[in-house]
Amino acid sequence: MIKPVVYVKTGCPWCEEVLDYLDARRIAYEKVTVSGNRDAMQAMIDLSDQSKAPTMDWDGEVLADFGVDELVPFLRKKGLAV
Repeated sequence: MIKPVVYVKTGCPWCEEVLDYLDARRIAYEKVTVSGNRDAMQAMIDLSDQSKAPTMDWDGEVLADFGVDELVPFLRKKGLAV
């Protein structure tokens, strides 16, 4: 299975909630912190045309500026039982 990339900002409560949700369900991901990392921030902006976090890239399918409420249907579309 392809591991999604989750772009997050330091101190972002939505980011922490999303990561906790993924961890609780043992869904593997790569975390990229964009705070203080100009290249990572630019990569997220290039990917999603916006600068809000969290942003997820799952094999080219992007979910931007989301919370758990938006994540659940996204994961279901990926065939995951959440």
